[in-house]
Amino acid sequence: MSSPKVVSREEWLAARVALLAKEKAHMREGDALAAQRRDLPWVKVEKAYAFDTTEGRKTLPELFGEHSQLIIHHLMYRPEWSAACPGCTFQAEHIDGPRPHLERHNVRIVAVSRAPLDKLLAYKARMGWDFEWVSSLGGDFNYDFHVSFTDEQIASGRIDYNFGTIQTDPRYLDQELPGVSVFCKNAAGEVFHTYSTYARGLDALLGANHYLDLTPEGRNGEAYPNWPRRRDEYDSAPSEGHG
Repeated sequence: MSSPKVVSREEWLAARVALLAKEKAHMREGDALAAQRRDLPWVKVEKAYAFDTTEGRKTLPELFGEHSQLIIHHLMYRPEWSAACPGCTFQAEHIDGPRPHLERHNVRIVAVSRAPLDKLLAYKARMGWDFEWVSSLGGDFNYDFHVSFTDEQIASGRIDYNFGTIQTDPRYLDQELPGVSVFCKNAAGEVFHTYSTYARGLDALLGANHYLDLTPEGRNGEAYPNWPRRRDEYDSAPSEGHG
């Protein structure tokens, strides 16, 4: 943390009001961007996807339940791993809080990973989560929505992540990467892909990061190199790798 400049209450108030004007402009720009996001064209999902759930196999339309809007968190959990990646675990920590409120707003949230269902359920119990988590193991869903990549793609040193804006960055050359995708279902039961976001685009959903942005120290990644971690591992040595 840098040494603060200590001033009078009047000087602080003047500086805060000046910053408030910039914050308001930023918020208005965010409102305009959200409107453009809602105006994006849709793509009809023609392929039939199926997932392993606690209620048996379900199709993508069936994941909506009684809702017409569906948010899918693509959480990184390869079939051979013993746990989901710490970063995606941190992302998942932000699902259950807003979930019951969003369900009252015609939105359902479901997490999807490639690990087998029994592993997902065991990890979900370990973390104390309530949201639905389903397995896409054996299907194309993760690959088609560009969050899973084949060994051949990784060996080539080139992937298609974040709509092709990230292709050769070694930090992202991995078989599993995070993302969020949004779908809408019409009265006829047809499903449309309306939005996806990846990489830094996910930060908007991480409330803990934005709380830190309010503090004098901020996110300060250099001082907390092993943050975030799984909630039950903060007092132990950090795990190696994702799983």
